[in-house]
Amino acid sequence: MSVIGIDIGNENCYIAVARAGGIETIANEYSQRLTPTYVAFGEKTRDLGVTAKNKQITNLRNTLFSFKRLIGRKYKDPVIQQELQYVPFQTCELPNGEVGFQVNYLQEQNVFTVPQVMAMMFTKLKEISESNLKIKVQDCVVSVPIYYTDAERRAILDSAEIAGLNVLRLMNEPTAVALAYGFYKQDLPDDKPKNVVFVDLGNSSLQATACAFTKGKLKILGSTWNRNLGGRDFDNVLVRHFVEDFNQRYKLDILNNKRAIIRLLQECEKLKKQMSANSLELPINIECFMEDKDVSGRMKRCLFTYVTYICIKMLKQSFHKFSDLPDLKPDDIDSVQVVGGSSRIPAFKSLIQKVFGKEPSTTLNLDEAVARGCALQCAMLSPTFKVRDFSITDIQPYPIKIVYKAVKTEEESETEIFPAFHAVPYTRLLTFYRTEPFTFDVLYTDKTGSVGVPKLGSFTVMNVTPTPEGESTKVKVKARINIHGIFSISSATMIEKVNVVPSEQENAQTSETPNNVPENKKPEEAMESESDNAGPPNGDINSEEMNDGKSSDKQDNDKKEPEQKKSKNLVKSIDLPIKSEVPSLTKEALNLFVEKESKMIQQDKMEKEKADAKNAVEEYVYDFRGKLGAELEKFVNDQERDVIRQFLDETENWLYDEGEDQQKSVYVERLNKLKKHGDPIMFRYTEWEQRPVAMNALGSSLQMVHKALQSYEAKEETYAHIEKEDMMKVKSIWEQKEQWHGQYLHSLANLPPHQNPPVTVSQIMKEKEDLERQVCPILNKPKPKVEPPPEDKNVNGQPQTDSEMQDTSNSSEKAEKPAQPSAEKASSEGQSENMETN
Repeated sequence: MSVIGIDIGNENCYIAVARAGGIETIANEYSQRLTPTYVAFGEKTRDLGVTAKNKQITNLRNTLFSFKRLIGRKYKDPVIQQELQYVPFQTCELPNGEVGFQVNYLQEQNVFTVPQVMAMMFTKLKEISESNLKIKVQDCVVSVPIYYTDAERRAILDSAEIAGLNVLRLMNEPTAVALAYGFYKQDLPDDKPKNVVFVDLGNSSLQATACAFTKGKLKILGSTWNRNLGGRDFDNVLVRHFVEDFNQRYKLDILNNKRAIIRLLQECEKLKKQMSANSLELPINIECFMEDKDVSGRMKRCLFTYVTYICIKMLKQSFHKFSDLPDLKPDDIDSVQVVGGSSRIPAFKSLIQKVFGKEPSTTLNLDEAVARGCALQCAMLSPTFKVRDFSITDIQPYPIKIVYKAVKTEEESETEIFPAFHAVPYTRLLTFYRTEPFTFDVLYTDKTGSVGVPKLGSFTVMNVTPTPEGESTKVKVKARINIHGIFSISSATMIEKVNVVPSEQENAQTSETPNNVPENKKPEEAMESESDNAGPPNGDINSEEMNDGKSSDKQDNDKKEPEQKKSKNLVKSIDLPIKSEVPSLTKEALNLFVEKESKMIQQDKMEKEKADAKNAVEEYVYDFRGKLGAELEKFVNDQERDVIRQFLDETENWLYDEGEDQQKSVYVERLNKLKKHGDPIMFRYTEWEQRPVAMNALGSSLQMVHKALQSYEAKEETYAHIEKEDMMKVKSIWEQKEQWHGQYLHSLANLPPHQNPPVTVSQIMKEKEDLERQVCPILNKPKPKVEPPPEDKNVNGQPQTDSEMQDTSNSSEKAEKPAQPSAEKASSEGQSENMETN
């Protein structure tokens, strides 16, 4: 099972994987740990990632980037309109009001939605993961900025589903960074939390988040962000500076040439990175920039700091929002950690120190921390990994309210059900009193306009009926923010009371039940029945908190039982259907996009196979032509050389004429014809190179067998245990192989290199293997075991060891004197025997 974390950045993507007991970042096919978030369309195929960015200048209008900032938002959104001013590709407004991309793909004009393009990027990351892990990838955790709205989060999930990925969790980027930081910390306190601020300055946005760490726990306290300030804004400052400079010195109208702007933007990005590590004045040089003119300029870090004054001012305003967070003062902050590729800017680090009064720390990998945190979270959610417990309490960024019509006045009322920075996942129980189906809207309480469309969705509770008395029925609605940070109505239940005549036994049980129930132990249904008699709060709705909605139903059922025993009114719960209208793709649209993506994947695969087949033909032509004049020269006669060279020239001309665009089968057929001419020559070359080694190996085996036969004839002990018939069989086999070896040894030695050999290397090695297979079992036959001589027995009939013998000799000294003559006699007898033997 795959356990990966994906960080989809505005400029680059990173993939981390949990394996071998740790987290590591995997590389793409270019051995790069980052993959540019670029998608390009061509006449035959798509380019994704590195190749798309490399072709941006030559395929400007069909190369898409920065689409992460466009997903889940409307075309007329002011934020989107500001973003589209800087892109060179064509966009349009779709019928649903979202952004569409107009590109030329397969020689046709096509329109793609932002979720479709994001799904293409997911497809590329999935392909990289499967190529690296050698398994099918499906489950993953994907990061999103903390400021993403409900619609943006739903669009990311739709894109992942189109690409065939199952997202276990959409994880806020600061939360992923905090997890990567705190999970490996062994010195976290048990009681007083350690407060850490994580500041993430990426390519297009700034996020600063306060977190509280205790042992085994992570709690997000609050966050602030600026979604229009990132590293690219520093690049834009440099671009504007050099546009004015080049306009004055070279009289170039750069702003009206999108290709020139992209080239200047790329060079300014390189210059920014150089200035981050060098305080000297640095040059910028661009050849053939515009109108065949070469341009150059210089920039100092101090000038860069001056021209970014506006950006620094916006940064300060964002950071000072931390003063609004409850229970967090500047003195309570223990550490400030910076991440993000743009946090390497020295001016940014100095600003961090001024605002927070602490030296910024770079404990984490600035680029890969988010992906590593996501992979760690995926390992926690995966059943295939055993990870120690680490609790994560995340937040949702915006306050959420519901808007509904009051029963009596028919006027719209609103109630805030989730404040800003409320913990997630979380479930809140809402109680309505209605006589018919009703609808309510869920919106963000947005005063700044930064969320785009504030409406999260409309929800209609169906099949609501009044009580038999014609009064309002109690309807319980569970409003939930799930692990992805997405709002939903998980269930709706209508509460009905059923009048039942109790039996005598039930009356007896009821009479035994005490009437005075303590307030803190009063059943929930009893409290709700009291509110029924008094009328609903505010006449319409009551809100209750629930602990993540996991144990609420069980608690309700447990509390109903005692009430049913002491009351004549039984409570009956009826599940109600809910109709939802949320900003996400319908099932039909999702299936259509999945089908289109599958077709494009097949098209890419087919084009890749065709390109590989064509490259194989081209490679064979150039490689074989070079070898004909080098190592293969003596292995081909003049007639063959002329024929093969002529065919190679014809193939080369065909490749750049008729063979420029052919089917894969045509290239395969052409390669087979080339090999039909070239393989005999390559065969003679390889046989010539490998033949001496094979003949020497066979000769060594023959010599080994011959030595064994000589040893046997000399009656040496090594082979004395082998039967004569077996050795005669060995001799017969050796004579046959020796004759075969001698027959071809002379002919091969006089063979010209350009002629085919009478015997191949494989045949020689087969003769060697046959010899060893028939002879070795006989020559390696083990010797028969020799029985050891009988051991001396002691008085009890047991073998006598050296220690026992020593003890016996010692005891003989202590024995009576009559025993000594017998021992001396035995000794003298032993000496006489030895003498006689000698």
